[in-house]
Amino acid sequence: MFFTRLISGIGLLTVAILAFYIGSVPLILLSVLVSVIGLFEFYRALSLEKKNIAYLGYIYSLIYYCLVYFKLNQYIFFSVIAFLLVIFAIYVFTFPKYKTEEISLIFIGVMYIPVLFSYVYNTRTYDDGKYLAWLILISSWGSDTCAYVVGSLIGKHKIAPVLSPKKSVEGSIGGVLGAALIGGIVGFILSKHFVNIGSPAFTCAVSCGIGSVISQVGDALASAIKRNHNIKDYGNLIPGHGGILDRFDSMIFTAPAVFFAIYFLG
Repeated sequence: MFFTRLISGIGLLTVAILAFYIGSVPLILLSVLVSVIGLFEFYRALSLEKKNIAYLGYIYSLIYYCLVYFKLNQYIFFSVIAFLLVIFAIYVFTFPKYKTEEISLIFIGVMYIPVLFSYVYNTRTYDDGKYLAWLILISSWGSDTCAYVVGSLIGKHKIAPVLSPKKSVEGSIGGVLGAALIGGIVGFILSKHFVNIGSPAFTCAVSCGIGSVISQVGDALASAIKRNHNIKDYGNLIPGHGGILDRFDSMIFTAPAVFFAIYFLG
């Protein structure tokens, strides 16, 4: 199991690094793939994947990413409202086929996964995006690694005993500080390459610190949903890791956190 998890983890990291490095079409395709599969896993966890209305979520996700890729940002808010109105119309005209909770979760799923995860691509489109996009990986997977190491070494106080009994306050703090440190080092080393970032080391460090905090919220949310619905993993697509949401749950929240941190700090 260890070697299976290691090999699949290396493969996943390699794909992510290549997509982040190249950007453009490879990254938008990876984002769409992660979003749609992740949305399916979310709906499946809530027993919605076999509902016809779930297909609206997948279709809108594709429409949304087309708007993002072709930089039609002025239509995004309109599309969200239109999507919501269509769902409500279906709810009304097919009543009582769907429950209120089902309609709500179809909409929430799209906002939660495709919309939030799209900020991976949005961050890459910054002028310095080819460097800044790495902060998302540092804030999510890098933070997870630092939190695990620190928690294993000195973790004593449980941060959420019921939800995540293996995670500690010390590990959480270690994850934030570790991500901030790595981000600061990256910003310092690449400082001469940035065009529109005034203080790269500071901006990268703070962005990674903020991203790490938010990533832990995303990870906890995904765990809470699984516990509420009595499932161990969201899927088995990634050997040794589970489903797409099991591996990208923290990055879903980290991406917009890093994007807006850079926006306000840069």
